[in-house]
Amino acid sequence: MTIKLYCMGESGNAYKAALALELAGLDWAPVHVDFFGGETRTPEFRKINVMGEVPVMIDGDLTLTQSGIMQMHISEKTGKFGGKDAAEAREVLRWMFWDNHKLSSPAGMTRFLMNFLAADKRPAEVIAFQQGRLKAAYQTLELHLEGRNWIVGDGLTNADMSCCSYLFYPEPFGFDRKDWPNIDRWLSHIEAVPGWKHPYDLMPGSPADRA
Repeated sequence: MTIKLYCMGESGNAYKAALALELAGLDWAPVHVDFFGGETRTPEFRKINVMGEVPVMIDGDLTLTQSGIMQMHISEKTGKFGGKDAAEAREVLRWMFWDNHKLSSPAGMTRFLMNFLAADKRPAEVIAFQQGRLKAAYQTLELHLEGRNWIVGDGLTNADMSCCSYLFYPEPFGFDRKDWPNIDRWLSHIEAVPGWKHPYDLMPGSPADRA
């Protein structure tokens, strides 16, 4: 049975689940959610996710929300990306939790404020504050990746797919790969994984589709 992922191309959090599904080789299909048209706030959408967010994964009778839970579910189904032993599994989760709080959250907000709001509504002080938080997160990741190809262990895990999620987007939010050589090298390793796709190629609803 085909797994459905309610998502949109602009969502880095949805990308975490979509990329894991794709690279795990599972049978899945994206279902576009018109976030910018207010779909996530409708009663119909709230019936599948009371939190009013994407992504949402439906796998048979199972409905999952929150991208990290989806990544864990994919690992349980396939044995992939969760770490090769208990110690690695804990480390994968540690970096996923770190990403959700320190990297993806401010990156998603900053990118939204800088690119998807009207120019006269963009709060400069908030953006500057968030970019300061992001710089600290980039420094943490850059230091960790010194001498490493992957965040945990010797291959791609959910930690990589979580932490990379917003860093592939073209819209400016204060991140430039050339400023962070270890992160740049690591992102290149991810791009080289067979089957890797850019978020706008993997999920429907890019800004170009709305133009």
